[in-house]
Amino acid sequence: MQIIINTSSMIPIYEQITDQIKAQIRNGQCKENDPLPSVRVLAKELKISVLTVKKAYDRLEAEGFAVTVHGKGSYISVSNRELLLEEQKKEVERLMETAVEKGRQCGISDEDLKAILQLILEG
Repeated sequence: MQIIINTSSMIPIYEQITDQIKAQIRNGQCKENDPLPSVRVLAKELKISVLTVKKAYDRLEAEGFAVTVHGKGSYISVSNRELLLEEQKKEVERLMETAVEKGRQCGISDEDLKAILQLILEG
């Protein structure tokens, strides 16, 4: 599992960790029952506090993306399929917003943007 921390970002480190793990779940890099690195191992790897990693894992668990088995570690758990689908939809929405912004910056009308999307959907 590859996680990259941007220390100059305004996004808290624990949030960067959770966002990247959720992204890896969405794109299929992490699958259900895959083990997460131990809190200590990930903290050492990223050169951050164990408490920061613990906070990230707790948040993943609260959102239904991970489960912790005491004495064994934390694992990917996508028990809430609707939540995963909603996360995937949010990601697509963000990408589409970026495309619309870029189109508008280039002077493309909304009607032309809709036509482009329709062409893409038709494949």
